[in-house]
Amino acid sequence: MSILSQSKPMILIIGTIPIILDMYDDSSSASEGEEIGETKEIAQSLACLTSQNAYHVAPQLLYELQVEIFARVPCPEYWKLQFLNKQFSQLLKSSEIFRTRRELGLVKPYFFMLSRSDRRWTMYDEDFKTSQRLPKLSSGVSFFSGDKETTCVGTQLIVIWRSEEGIRVWRYELAMHKWFKGPEMITPRVMFASASHGTNAFFAGGFTISKNGVEVVSIVEKYNTETKTWASIPPMHRRRKLCSGCFLRGKFYVIGGQNENDENLTCAESYDEETNSWELIPNMLADMSLSISQAPPRIAVVNDTLYLLDTSLNELRVYNVNTNTSKKLGTIPVMAHVTKGWGVVFKSVKDNLMLIGASFNRLHSRKRGIYKSCPSPDMEEIHWEEICCRGGSLNHYILNCCVMLA
Repeated sequence: MSILSQSKPMILIIGTIPIILDMYDDSSSASEGEEIGETKEIAQSLACLTSQNAYHVAPQLLYELQVEIFARVPCPEYWKLQFLNKQFSQLLKSSEIFRTRRELGLVKPYFFMLSRSDRRWTMYDEDFKTSQRLPKLSSGVSFFSGDKETTCVGTQLIVIWRSEEGIRVWRYELAMHKWFKGPEMITPRVMFASASHGTNAFFAGGFTISKNGVEVVSIVEKYNTETKTWASIPPMHRRRKLCSGCFLRGKFYVIGGQNENDENLTCAESYDEETNSWELIPNMLADMSLSISQAPPRIAVVNDTLYLLDTSLNELRVYNVNTNTSKKLGTIPVMAHVTKGWGVVFKSVKDNLMLIGASFNRLHSRKRGIYKSCPSPDMEEIHWEEICCRGGSLNHYILNCCVMLA
C-alpha cells in the first residue's frame, strides 16, 4: 500500500516556484505566453506537506513522500523539476519516480515519432490528444538524410543513425528532457531488428559499414538502460538486414529481412535468455507477399499474439505460434502498398493495435490517418476505429516511431 494512502488528510500549501521556460523552444513551439501559463499550472501542482503543528517546505519532505507526490505529475513535465533544487534533480536521475509509477499503476504509453517533413521528434500521448516536441538533436543535413533506427527502452529513446563520420548513437532521456551522446554499440550498424523488455533492449542483425564496404551480419547486442552499457550475446543462425524484432511469450523474435545476397528471408529466429540460445523457425513468413525493396516486416504483439501486415496486399494477418501459420483478418484502412510499407506505423498499445499512414479516405491529402483496433486471434475480420489527432499534425509518411512506457 502506498504511503499517501496510509496517511491522514493533509493540507497542501502552494509555494513560490520560479517560472521555467523551455530552453529548447524555437519558433515552431508554443508561444512564450502559452509556456508561462503551462508552467504556472504545473507549479500549482507542486506543494509542500504540513503536519498539524508546523509547515514544511518541499526540500524537507520525507524522501518517500516526495517520490509519491511527483510520481503523479505528468511525465512530460518531469524535466522542469531539475531546476527547483539539487535534491529534485538527483531524484529524477535516480529513476525512483518511474519505479514508483510502475508500482502504483500510473505507467502510460507515449508515441515518439519523426515524420518526413519534420526535424524534431514529437511525443504524443496514447490518445493523440496532447503532444510535446523534443529538443533539437542535430542541425546537420546528413542526420536527416541518413538511415535512422529508433527504439524505446525504459525511459530512454535510442536513436542510431548513419552519418558521414560513421554510425552514431544518441539517447533522449525523458526525465531530463535532453539528448546525450552514446554509448556507442560494440559493432556499430543500422537496419537491424530491435525490441525492448524491461530495462534491456536487444539489437539483432543489420549491416556494418567500413572501408571494405557494407557487410550484412548476424551479430546481436543487448543494451541496458540502468548501466548504459552494451553486451554481446550469441549470434543468430542467419545473417539478415531489414528485419523486425519483438518479444513474444518471453522470447526475443527476429523476423524476416534480407540476407547478404539481398534475398528475402521467410524464416525467423527466437532467442531464449534462460538457455542463451537461438532457435531457427523456418517459413514463418511463407504465407506473406514479399517483394523487392519493401520495408521490414510490420509486426505488433497484443496479449502474447503476433499480428503482421501484408503491406503488398493491405491485409492484416495473425500468427499461430503453435502451428507456425497465419490467417487473414481483413484489410487495413491505410495505403501501405503504395510505399511497400515504408512510412507506415504499426504498433501495439495495451490491448490495441495502432495503425498510422496515408488513409484511403484522404486520397488527395498529405495528412495521415490514425486507427486503432482491439484484436483477437479468433475473430474473422478486424474492425478499425479512426482517432482524431488533437496533439499536432504530422506528415502521412512517418520515418521513425516507437512506444515508450513511462
